[in-house]
Amino acid sequence: MGDYSIQITPKLINQLAQGNEKRKRKAKRTKPKVSPPQNNADQARTHRDAEKPKPVAELPTQTPPFFFPIPQRGAPNTELESIKSVLKESEKVLEKVERQEKNIVDEVTERAKDLREKEFKIPEPKPMPCSSDHEAWKKCYEENVGNPLICSGLVMRFQDCARWSRQQVSPAQK
Repeated sequence: MGDYSIQITPKLINQLAQGNEKRKRKAKRTKPKVSPPQNNADQARTHRDAEKPKPVAELPTQTPPFFFPIPQRGAPNTELESIKSVLKESEKVLEKVERQEKNIVDEVTERAKDLREKEFKIPEPKPMPCSSDHEAWKKCYEENVGNPLICSGLVMRFQDCARWSRQQVSPAQK
């Protein structure tokens, strides 16, 4: 008969995906025109005019009916099937891309956590030398507020420890 072409639009794809449901349009209701109230003389005049037969020349002419060619049953179904198969393939590709995206996002977040841990890692604090001697003389002073000379031995021992630890530190570490 004739060549037909189908234009694939997002609307057509959505209709195919939803299962060939046709939307029914609601018929528009036309409101009858209400003429303003007429007086009795006008009503009688229009009533007489309505009873008179109209001349033949005023009848509307009818247009001849227009016949549409009937489309072939085989061709649209095969095209529809090919469109559905392409749609299924594209959905599979979309699912694959979404899985890859999820894997990449997980990998990026894992790497970001590793970098954050490496960059902002707090160094291990070095133990304070002579901390036991320091605590001992402090405690002694707190207990003997009135007679601090009793703690002089502990202070001398802390002083010797501090001097020794300063000598152990190399000039490069200062």
